[in-house]
Amino acid sequence: MSPNRKRRVFPFTAIVGQEEMKLALLLNVIDPRIGGVMIMGDRGTGKSTAIRALADLLPEIDVVAGDPYNSSPTDPDLQSAEVRQRANGGETLPVEPRQVPMVDLPLGATEDRLCGTIDIEKALSEGIRAFEPGLLAKANRGLLYVDEVNLLDDHLVDVLLDSAASGWNTVEREGVSVRHPARFVLIGSGNPEEGELRPQLLDRFGMSVEVRTVREPELRVQVVDQRTGFDADPDGFNDRVQPTQDALQQKVLEAQQRLPQVALDPDLRLRISAVCGELDVDGLRGDIVTNRAARALAAFEGRSEVTDDDVARVVACCLRHRLRKDPLEQIDSGDRVVKVFCKVFERPEPSDRSAFSLVLAG
Repeated sequence: MSPNRKRRVFPFTAIVGQEEMKLALLLNVIDPRIGGVMIMGDRGTGKSTAIRALADLLPEIDVVAGDPYNSSPTDPDLQSAEVRQRANGGETLPVEPRQVPMVDLPLGATEDRLCGTIDIEKALSEGIRAFEPGLLAKANRGLLYVDEVNLLDDHLVDVLLDSAASGWNTVEREGVSVRHPARFVLIGSGNPEEGELRPQLLDRFGMSVEVRTVREPELRVQVVDQRTGFDADPDGFNDRVQPTQDALQQKVLEAQQRLPQVALDPDLRLRISAVCGELDVDGLRGDIVTNRAARALAAFEGRSEVTDDDVARVVACCLRHRLRKDPLEQIDSGDRVVKVFCKVFERPEPSDRSAFSLVLAG
């Protein structure tokens, strides 16, 4: 990708507000095992802009030249069967840097387009059965974004979530059997007014954030000014924010390296599970994701030990979408998580939800 084209993306650090969404995206990049992000909210709140900006922010990765699966030259778990065979045969693999892939899944996509299919052209011209990789192959080691995920066919969502969870895509088509790595951060977005996602599918996303339209006039003007400035002179705008972009990129890289050393106290783990139990969360995915997100946050902030405040800042995002819906209950699911967290961690309840992380972090 040429530098000019790369710079046409609105920079991540210039996005005004939506702090919860930005933090959830960064934590998933630091630890992709968190399981992706579901972003629900109003139209025109910068969901797509933030995701494209995130892909642009990330440093380039080394891939095996000419490989359609973005195979890693060093990690066998991130290599296609062909590349692994070449590596095991003692071949020196050609390496090239590549921008972190960011794949958009269109609503009208078919399963063949997503998973891959038989290469008809090769079959007709050469008489051989060959595999044509799909979007899951392109997304390996990158981001896969599904806008309006609540309108996507449930069968495709199942396929997506299975690949995201296992890190592999297996295709059986007309005598061709292919298994290739498909490790990506799955990001879905949608507007609740256009339909809900099935609870069992929603639960498979690691984190869930809610974005709202900015109401304060000053912030709205700031958003408009930023966007107008970028549209008028994209290169100049990007040059001005490049130092902050570089600093954030470096911070993410350091967090990825620090993550394995971050410790989570057994007592904290016990209290996280107590919150999940009290909220009647089905399964153990909520416990696991909250642990991982809290560790990623500690790593992001340059610490080697998780604190109560780290858990406070991620717990609502990790658990709100896993709660059973009670149509008679007036309280918001995020507020229920806050209430139980404060009870288990023996913290005073904040007077208003928006100040939650500030109250607890302060």
